[in-house]
Amino acid sequence: MKFNDHFLSKLKTAQKVVFFTGAGISAESGISTFRGKDGIWNKLKPEELASFDAFMRNPKLVWEWYQYRRKIAHDTKPNLGHEAIKQFEKLVDEVTVVTQNVDNLHNRAGSKNVLELHGNIERNYCTDCRTFFSPDEISKLENESGSESPRCSKCSGLIRPDVVWFGEFLPQDVFSEAERKASGCDICFVVGTSAIVYPAAYIPITARQSGAFIVEVNIESTEMTRIADESFFGKAGEVLPKIVEKAKEIRIN
Repeated sequence: MKFNDHFLSKLKTAQKVVFFTGAGISAESGISTFRGKDGIWNKLKPEELASFDAFMRNPKLVWEWYQYRRKIAHDTKPNLGHEAIKQFEKLVDEVTVVTQNVDNLHNRAGSKNVLELHGNIERNYCTDCRTFFSPDEISKLENESGSESPRCSKCSGLIRPDVVWFGEFLPQDVFSEAERKASGCDICFVVGTSAIVYPAAYIPITARQSGAFIVEVNIESTEMTRIADESFFGKAGEVLPKIVEKAKEIRIN
């Protein structure tokens, strides 16, 4: 894998790095993407399963679907791409992961500063009183509810996954912090995402407008390619470890 001098110069001196990640990096762990020929939404209508209205119409169906997705995520392991991002923490002063994924794999890989724009599928909260429940508490409530979706032990409200559904806003505090990190980074890696879903896609644009060096890591050309300073086409689990090794070499010597 070849690296140009401009990228190597940035890699050697960078102190603040942002990784903006999407479904592509999780796909390498076996979690289906939302788009593409094998995408989840090609088989199911998102408005039937991933909206608040759908949940209120049929909470049992939506809950069972998300429990199925939770099991997939829980049984999946972080891949070499996730681990390489974690390794960057040993090389630069500050690494921030801004992810569109809800699978919790970055946290499980050990990344310390993860901003989840679309929530986390392993968390759940009451739609009425917003009490959060641990996985163990959810299991107990599921047993108590029988065949129905679980309800809050405090107010009997429906419990939903802590994910951003279609038609909902991103958590403003998380998005604002992501924008702040993007505006102050030296390099922004765009990994496993075509960056076409807004407002999340503003993150690499903010980084670019603030003077950051943009590095794209995707299996093929995307909308990001035209604004990226450097593009590497391949799997994150193959490309990122090579970048980490190169960073170790040039930063230590």
